[in-house]
Amino acid sequence: MKMPVKFQGVIPPIPTILHNKGKLDEKGMGALIDFLIESKVDGLFFLGSGGEFSQMPIALRKEVAAFAIRYVNGRVPVLIGTGTPSTMDTLELSHHAKDAGADGIVVINPYYWTLTEENLFKHYADIAEAIDLPILLYNFPGLTGQDLSPEFVLRLVKAYPNIVGIKETVESVGHTREMIYTVKSYKEDFAVFSGYDDHFLNTLSLGGDGSIPLTASFVPEFSVGIYQAFKKGDYKKAIKLHRKLAPTLSLYKLDSPFVNVAKEAIALRGIDISTDVLAPARPLNEEKKAQIKSFLSQLLDESAVLVK
Repeated sequence: MKMPVKFQGVIPPIPTILHNKGKLDEKGMGALIDFLIESKVDGLFFLGSGGEFSQMPIALRKEVAAFAIRYVNGRVPVLIGTGTPSTMDTLELSHHAKDAGADGIVVINPYYWTLTEENLFKHYADIAEAIDLPILLYNFPGLTGQDLSPEFVLRLVKAYPNIVGIKETVESVGHTREMIYTVKSYKEDFAVFSGYDDHFLNTLSLGGDGSIPLTASFVPEFSVGIYQAFKKGDYKKAIKLHRKLAPTLSLYKLDSPFVNVAKEAIALRGIDISTDVLAPARPLNEEKKAQIKSFLSQLLDESAVLVK
């Protein structure tokens, strides 16, 4: 295994920049990666929900993973999402991520079928036994239809030491609290990340480790600022930034899936990218683009970069 990485802080899920009818735009991806590293994020997560993995053929997922790892070149830790509804495909993508040099993988549970707990356990067991990399679980029951309970996660962690953390994209603060208390009582360095941006400060205050927030792909200064202020004990500043960050989630209501919203917001920050998306996502109309621009203009101070 590679030297273990302590995953913590702000690790944005990176929108995949595409052009020419669904081809990877390496120039645009590179510009976004550089912007986020310069913004002092603590890592980068490629091929999550915001990265459109669910619309991609396996070949494109591999291409994105290989480029991202190569371009980041060790500047920050890189996580690659490898989850699929198929154990076989998940293993193939996970082996590829390891061979390409990823620091870890993020594995969402299979969607479409609701699995028995034993079948779900065996799915993760097959991956943990085969892949010599740190693994973060990805709990998003709103999309997968099946929750990863704290007790289930503890069972996995006790059996497989390379399962080192979880992204908790759940509405219930109580669920994240129980995840922290239940799993960290056994494995103190198990990393618990909030998936929803407005749960970040609460997750930190309960003993969690960070956030994997899509808004950090276009307003990283808020999440990064919250984390840095919290670490320094400047809770007044952390709360102030959290109150500025929380309303950004209203942007997600503009469309579904909202990957197009994130890309338009990134472009408005002055990052030279294509805002193409993979079907069934569609480009935003001009009215919705104007709403994003108006929102960001009100949110950001005059020192921030925003395309006029």
